[in-house]
Amino acid sequence: MSRSIVVSVVNDSPAAGLYVHVPFCSAVCPYCDFAVMVGGGKSRSRYRDALLREAELWAVRRARSGSPFAAPFDTFYFGGGTPSALAAEALESCFAALRRAFGDPAWIHFEANPEDVTAERAALWRDLGIGTLSLGVQSFQAPALRFLGRRHDPAAARRAVELAREAGLPAVSVDLMYGLPGQSEAEWRRDLEAAVALAPEHVSCYQLTVEPGTPFGRRRELGELREMPEPGQAALFRLTHRFLADAGYDAYEVSNFARAPEHRSRHNRKYWDHSPYLGLGPSAHSFDGSRRRWWNHRRLSFWAAALDRADGDGAAPPVGGEEVLARHDLALERLMLGLRTTDGIDLARFRRRYGIDLVASDGRLMAELEGAGLARVGDGRFALTLDGLAVADGLAARFDLTAAGCPPRSRTSGWAG
Repeated sequence: MSRSIVVSVVNDSPAAGLYVHVPFCSAVCPYCDFAVMVGGGKSRSRYRDALLREAELWAVRRARSGSPFAAPFDTFYFGGGTPSALAAEALESCFAALRRAFGDPAWIHFEANPEDVTAERAALWRDLGIGTLSLGVQSFQAPALRFLGRRHDPAAARRAVELAREAGLPAVSVDLMYGLPGQSEAEWRRDLEAAVALAPEHVSCYQLTVEPGTPFGRRRELGELREMPEPGQAALFRLTHRFLADAGYDAYEVSNFARAPEHRSRHNRKYWDHSPYLGLGPSAHSFDGSRRRWWNHRRLSFWAAALDRADGDGAAPPVGGEEVLARHDLALERLMLGLRTTDGIDLARFRRRYGIDLVASDGRLMAELEGAGLARVGDGRFALTLDGLAVADGLAARFDLTAAGCPPRSRTSGWAG
């Protein structure tokens, strides 16, 4: 007989997080495969109205008995797309509605493009309670910015950080991208030096990934674009971690670095440790903290139309699909995401939550990885070294978490909640 385990919502970070997807950009970058669009005034007005409706709908649902989102939300994260593309009036109405529906969070993270930052906008964002302003700089070098299709120049990137500082925003994060075709270590080091010189509280460094269906993906298919070979990517990865460590930025995840523990992303941690999170907006994903994950319709028109039809307290969210995860699925996700963090895996907690003893099932592999200098075991934790982090996804795939009798993941369309 198959047996499934319902995973407790109680964990190290019990409060839920709210993610709001803003799908608008001034232009779609050639590497982007997110649900984004340029969108005119009509689309943006429809988005705002639909988002307010979705917030109202969830305010009713979370008040019901058994809701995974009954507890206060302690983080809001505005991503996209480009949240900074929204006008002041739209932002103010959205923030007011979200606070009515979900309370006042302890921290708000807000993504912006450098070209959108002005003194007036930065002051508005501060007054709205934004804690971390995350700037999509990507590079401080003009040729790289042109290649990536960005609409700002190096001077605008620096000025955006300065304006955020002058406005009194509590924290600034700078996003950079490496692994561009032909990029040298010297060129990447100059980007890191430029970022550190601005003293942001947080730095994110993402490796360029060429996704199918994007303009870069089509160029790759035509042989017009070649990705950086793996040895070059690995060299830049190690340079990133060593340079930022020397500059006082501790890595807490393969792509994320903070000057102090309080500047680590409070919201992203929820994705990594299976805390509950609710996603609003087209394509946004949600997780109930136990076994169910669902995602909204990707296209703005479908998402908004579903909300137009959602009348009454029993209305269903604009969900395009969902999945119910088995114990094995949850454990594998937690292992893969945990090994991407410098904290690694708390072995006792992993055993309590997922019913899998990693030492018993994969102790030989863990010892092998430790002997090869790819991992370390101590104080009840299993974590990867810098060399291990460079190949974290591949190492996670080597673990055998097969649990007899665990049902497979179930996927459906629509909403069954």
